Amino acid sequence: MKNLIEVAVDSIRIHMPTAQHLVILKEKEADRYLPIWIGSFEAQAIATKISGNPLGRPLTHDLMATAFGDLGVSVKRIVVTRLADQVFYARLYVKQDGRDLDFDARPSDAIALAVRMECPIFVATEVMEAAGIIPEADETADDKDKTDTTPIDDERLAVFRDFVNSLDLPELPDEPKAKDEPGGRPGRG
Repeated sequence: MKNLIEVAVDSIRIHMPTAQHLVILKEKEADRYLPIWIGSFEAQAIATKISGNPLGRPLTHDLMATAFGDLGVSVKRIVVTRLADQVFYARLYVKQDGRDLDFDARPSDAIALAVRMECPIFVATEVMEAAGIIPEADETADDKDKTDTTPIDDERLAVFRDFVNSLDLPELPDEPKAKDEPGGRPGRG
């Protein structure tokens, strides 16, 4: 799969001032992230599956995954294919009766289905290059000695500080421990 970068769902976040949700995808082979704004229902659908806290009744994506399974459709991968006018686009790649098919999908729906079907998630290289974020590395003591001592303009940084402080950033649970380890629990299904 040329020009594709494999990612995993890192977290679901809420931007508190607007109450809008983001899914954060993390590149598997690097420390680069892709934030995608999504709707609250899609955020719930993704978070419900990855957190291992099932609801009493199936969500739309659960129904779709069950129907695909019963119809002999296997989801091979989903790909966030492009970014145009600040809107992400995705494709859902499936196989049925030896036929390879693909469908246009919203990234949020495709991701919600991918976490249920346990299929790989990819992002087109040009999308990751356009919208991916690489966190800044912490400076080491040696680097601090070599850096310019220009004072930081707190007023200019206040906008970013306020934005970051307004985010509700719950982390996803760690991987489950083995049953025989203290605090262990069965794996997610």
